[in-house]
Amino acid sequence: MSLTVPSEWSTHSAMWVGFPSHAELWQEDLDAAQREVADLARALAGPGEERVRLMVCGEDGYAAARALVGDVAGVEIVRGRFGDVWLRDTGPIFARLADTVVGQAFRFNGWGGKYLLEDDDIVAEQIASASGVRQIQNDFVLEGGALDHDGFGTVLTTRQCLLNPNRNPGWTEALAEQALLTALGARKVLWLGDGLTNDHTDGHVDNLARFVAPGVVACPLATGKDDPNAEVYAETARTLSAMRDSRGVALQVARIPSPGRVEGEDGKVVPASHMNFLVANSAVIMPTYEDADASAIALEALADLFPERKVIGLPSQALLTGGGSFHCITQQEPAP
Repeated sequence: MSLTVPSEWSTHSAMWVGFPSHAELWQEDLDAAQREVADLARALAGPGEERVRLMVCGEDGYAAARALVGDVAGVEIVRGRFGDVWLRDTGPIFARLADTVVGQAFRFNGWGGKYLLEDDDIVAEQIASASGVRQIQNDFVLEGGALDHDGFGTVLTTRQCLLNPNRNPGWTEALAEQALLTALGARKVLWLGDGLTNDHTDGHVDNLARFVAPGVVACPLATGKDDPNAEVYAETARTLSAMRDSRGVALQVARIPSPGRVEGEDGKVVPASHMNFLVANSAVIMPTYEDADASAIALEALADLFPERKVIGLPSQALLTGGGSFHCITQQEPAP
């Protein structure tokens, strides 16, 4: 039977969104992160034309979500259990198997053992059950943010993450490709090198390069002379420009200005990325950071790539303190 992961621009029946619920994790950034996610939920339910399923954990999380979006049409608050909000990585990857939708689940080990939180390993099961789809468990470690899909069986990933011995020791490109073929119907895997500086995910591709249409991939263009990822961005663009997808079509590469150098309160570079945008049914929502000019130019570039969708920029500074942004906290559920 045919197995494939739909492209993100395919029609969704729902969008799952994680809501920051744990004060001990988010500390002084909790309120701001909750407001950023509430703004995302409103945008998804409004111009995005999505059925938003906002997953919350615990009574305090539920109360905060109710206060922020409880009266927003199209937003459903779903109680669940999770360690933190990164549903892209802990939730299932929805795939089409023949004429049905299934939830492909994988072992999750806290991004190579860095962050092992209670209940993150049961998120996929909860989402698949609430979605009414069959869960298929795969016996290897994989996070959804490590892959990007074009809907034709082409998968983008990075060696830094997928071949990292802290995930699946002994994996080679050939072993990884066979696993992705079996679990996700991947007919061709396109390998990039390293991801962003100080990315605790070990280089997730959804911060680096994204399919935006069949045969078209967007990746960042360095902003400012001190962009810490300038060499990675340049190498990524060069590598992509020499690649072909599963249909044999040469890739077109679109460059999107990066946020430039973004630092945390400790002065260390943080992995801010405009590539962590989210494609909704009728909108594209891009995270914005400190450099308003870079964000404005990036939004214009995305609008050219998604002419039939409304392109929206929303702040994601508080979410970034947790290590990710809009794509990281969401998972689209494809229409049957």
